[in-house]
Amino acid sequence: MTGVPVIDAKGLGLTFQTGDGPVVALSDVNLAVRRGDFVSFIGPSGCGKTTFLRVAADLERPTSGSITVNGMSPADARQARAYGYVFQAAGLFPWRTIDRNIRLPLEIMGYSKDDQNARVARVLEMVELSGFENKYPWQLSGGMQQRASIARALAFDADLLLMDEPFGALDEIVRDRLNEQLLDLWKRTGKTICFVTHSIPEAVYLSTRIVVMSPRPGRVTDVIESPLPAERPLHIRESAAFLDIAARVRDGLRAGMGDDV
Repeated sequence: MTGVPVIDAKGLGLTFQTGDGPVVALSDVNLAVRRGDFVSFIGPSGCGKTTFLRVAADLERPTSGSITVNGMSPADARQARAYGYVFQAAGLFPWRTIDRNIRLPLEIMGYSKDDQNARVARVLEMVELSGFENKYPWQLSGGMQQRASIARALAFDADLLLMDEPFGALDEIVRDRLNEQLLDLWKRTGKTICFVTHSIPEAVYLSTRIVVMSPRPGRVTDVIESPLPAERPLHIRESAAFLDIAARVRDGLRAGMGDDV
């Protein structure tokens, strides 16, 4: 986890101009995401968690400060296909099979048919969807659709995966299973993952580092290094170490809210 940070934000700010006046979404954010980290972003709605990911992905432009992705500007990183992005909704095209949804970015990037076939087969196996390649999205459960969305983001093998609350709409049982699968995938691939969530247990279970953010204007109020071991069965959530980290996250969120709680 040495060398140039995968994401390096310094004094990052973003203000949206609206009909009701300026809205400060991010203010003076300083954060370095190390290679191989699993970083979760947690905070109240509107605190800038998703905005930070969108800036890193060149979907929004900052109005102050700087940010680099793999040592490049977000625009250059986008051109270099340096990251995969998983949105809150799976965003699969209903008229394309799972196979054809996953291979869509590969088609756009000009990969050969043989390379597409190999990559689609590999990522389907990684997310445990082998055998479902000829199904349509509407034939799969919500959890399976999100796994297909993750497979699509993994298909071109970017080192960085940006995930914007991908499991937020799923029930707790499915969410737990996908958390386990995502943690296993992260350990097997060694990718760097930035993950937005509103769930304290999810953030603590998944992460090597937890970034706690304040209400708008979004600021980083704490960065918590997790002491949990790499092997994390679900029952680790009942351990004293897990509960201690969760309490620190909760205290950080409460402190960030100030007099609003």
